[in-house]
Amino acid sequence: MKSVLTIVLLVSSNAFMTLAWYGHLKFKEMKWSESLPLFTIILISWGIAFFEYVLQVPANRIGFKGYGGPFSLLELKVIQEVITLVVFVLFSLVFFKTETFRVNHLIGFVFLVLAVYFIFKK
Repeated sequence: MKSVLTIVLLVSSNAFMTLAWYGHLKFKEMKWSESLPLFTIILISWGIAFFEYVLQVPANRIGFKGYGGPFSLLELKVIQEVITLVVFVLFSLVFFKTETFRVNHLIGFVFLVLAVYFIFKK
């Protein structure tokens, strides 16, 4: 159960992180943001990123072996990186219609999944 909760929290936190890091690139299409200075955009992104931390910190505490979870620190990091890439690909395909997902991207992700396999192999 802790492993599922950890992964759900990591996916959720990564959704906020991706929105904070890349969502502002779509602001130019929104009338309300046309005249906002960069510093204001940074503050908006920072506010969104706050929710990433609200989810990321508990995910790591719940999932970490040192707090009774099922994952080592290295395993948590690898899980988080794979989730980050999956969330980013979905985000970019949904919100940035000009981005394409090519075969070389798929091959790279297969290698990342293999990395997860080897990290978890006892």
